[in-house]
Amino acid sequence: MTKFKEKVYRIVSKIPRGKVLTYKEVAKLSGKPKAFRAVGNILNKNYDPSIPCHRVVRSDGQIGGYNRGSKIKKEILTSERVMI
Repeated sequence: MTKFKEKVYRIVSKIPRGKVLTYKEVAKLSGKPKAFRAVGNILNKNYDPSIPCHRVVRSDGQIGGYNRGSKIKKEILTSERVMI
């Protein structure tokens, strides 16, 4: 696993229930502010439930992709009381 990928997972794993970050915010926090697409690609391949990748959304307010489907992502975020 690359150091960048480790950083992304570490940052995302600390997002508390009911909160979200954008892909761009995760990229900035990881030290690579222009790597927001890379963040999305990393999270799309994550199947570890301890890394809540559903809590990362697009900067334009849309929920973005999710490897289990956007409908499931929206349901999970709604159950965590995140307003989309």
